[in-house]
Amino acid sequence: EMFTIAKQIAATYANLIPLFVAGIFYYVFNFLVAFVMELIEKRLSYYK
Repeated sequence: EMFTIAKQIAATYANLIPLFVAGIFYYVFNFLVAFVMELIEKRLSYYK
C-alpha cells in the first residue's frame, strides 16, 4: 500500500522523490523490525 500511494503521488507531481522516500522508509522500518526480533530471539533462546 505504501508504494501504491507513493506511485500515485509521484505521478501527480511528476518526480520520483516520493518513491525514494517510501523505499528508504521501508528499508529503515524493516531493519528496525529485524533488529528487535533478533534481540527477542536471543533473549528467548533455550540453548545458550
